[in-house]
Amino acid sequence: MTSRPNIIYIVADDLGYADLGCYGGRSADFGLVSPNIDALAQGGLRFTEGYANSPVCSPTRFALMTMRYQYRLRGGMEEPINSRSKGSTTLGLPPEMPTLPSLLRDAGYATALIGKWHLGYPPSFGPLRSGYDEFYGIMAGGVDYFTHCSGRGDHDLYVGDSEHHETGYLTDLLSARAVGHVQARAAEARAGRPFFLSLHYTAPHWPWETRDDAHVAAETAANLFHLDGGNIHTYRRMIHHMDEGIGQLVAALRAEGLLENTLIVFTSDNGGERFSDNWPLVGGKMDLTEGGIRVPWIAHWPAAIPAGTTSAQHCMTMDWSATMLELGGGAPPEGHTLDGVSLAAVLRDPSQGFERPLYWRMNHRGQRALRRGPWKYLKVDEHEYLFDLRADERERANLATREPARFQALREDWLAWNESVPAIPDDAAVSLGYSYRDMPQR
Repeated sequence: MTSRPNIIYIVADDLGYADLGCYGGRSADFGLVSPNIDALAQGGLRFTEGYANSPVCSPTRFALMTMRYQYRLRGGMEEPINSRSKGSTTLGLPPEMPTLPSLLRDAGYATALIGKWHLGYPPSFGPLRSGYDEFYGIMAGGVDYFTHCSGRGDHDLYVGDSEHHETGYLTDLLSARAVGHVQARAAEARAGRPFFLSLHYTAPHWPWETRDDAHVAAETAANLFHLDGGNIHTYRRMIHHMDEGIGQLVAALRAEGLLENTLIVFTSDNGGERFSDNWPLVGGKMDLTEGGIRVPWIAHWPAAIPAGTTSAQHCMTMDWSATMLELGGGAPPEGHTLDGVSLAAVLRDPSQGFERPLYWRMNHRGQRALRRGPWKYLKVDEHEYLFDLRADERERANLATREPARFQALREDWLAWNESVPAIPDDAAVSLGYSYRDMPQR
């Protein structure tokens, strides 16, 4: 019987479905973009039809933390939380809400978040109020990689609750901190107290800066969306910097004798942004088409997961958090029902599978989506669609008129689910950083 694993939850930011080599991504002019992440997939389990809870970041992070649909909390209905919410007492993750780290801590884990929080601002909200023993990272949705300032110009790098100034490229700082954390926890982990580490990178989120682009920081100070910069070459290099850090983290686990019984899960918070590769999917961030919500999911745990395996099991972010809770021996409080469903059996035997209906909605463009088996119901603006994703992952062949009974059944299924979660309030914000005025439709 395998003992409880150490758990490392790695979340990239705005990574496209096909940006990684192991998901069909093309090599860059400098070579392989993601050799270390690809090695995790080769040594573990890669999911081909896994999803994010939302096509935009903070809602997915609410689901990751709570293991429930993000729509159950007011802050989860912002698309996304933005810096204008500073000082709010409602737009954030309530400290009294049970979370994955708080429940794992109750089960004996040491818990830490290194990287992006994006679930509300102090003093009402913060990582240390929601189950993490330690925090090093940013509170906002994005910062400059060198100045560590948010779009409002506020410095946003913290250790615990205290502002922290440190020179360096943010991706490298997060990677180094994660390596140091593993080294610091190693003796205790070997003695029987496991750790849970959330490593939530900001890469490859804008602004478009590699570790050699410190000079760009001055240009983006008043335009963090960096609408006049970037290209696929810079973007791929940003992914590669993250990949290098993940390689260093795996090397540290191996050197400390912890790799065998450490579950490493890698994913993205939503689909890709303007320079990403989502092939063969359509759409991206903010869209409920497949390119906005289908993301990489890789699980590596040599003690339990067969190497070199794949799974077409349908799942979303909150399912993975529920999986980690089960594997860590944690449980929700009595009467607190989770929406996430554990994938533990699939990790141990990737040939297993079960039906997992998945529901989404977006205030932006009135979007709806339901995936049940191979079928997907989708609504964008006032247009409704039915797609068979087995044959049409690009969602081009609308079968709603050919299969009216199936279309109506799925539509009613979504409407019934929607009644089970709170309605989107009138004051919920949709924050778009750019529009078709800034660049053509993707």
